[in-house]
Amino acid sequence: QVQLVESGGGLVQAGGSLRLSCAATGRTFSSYGMGWFRQAPGKEREFVAAISWNGGSTSYAESVKGRFAISRNNAKNTLYLQMNSLKPEDTAVYYCAAGVISGTSITERGYNYWGQGSQVTVSS
Repeated sequence: QVQLVESGGGLVQAGGSLRLSCAATGRTFSSYGMGWFRQAPGKEREFVAAISWNGGSTSYAESVKGRFAISRNNAKNTLYLQMNSLKPEDTAVYYCAAGVISGTSITERGYNYWGQGSQVTVSS
């Protein structure tokens, strides 16, 4: 019922910025909590940020607090992740996810739908 497609990834130098977008289809988008996860080579997928159904609540991993900002535009069925002051350790495939709950889940089990991922590479 929900399909997610990420875009906006690419190569950027350390200290630079990127904005990821996640376009969603499905009538239930506006009622779902949304999140971003990332997976670096050889590592487990980890939580990055989450946002409640109406954008009223957000949650961030400690490693990205103050640098990343999650937002959503329900009228456009789109989720965003603004990434500033990027570091080489931010290099990963970034996935957007939609959950069946309206809050901010920080675990993979909180989400039913996943995008295919978008590569973000930060050079030194």
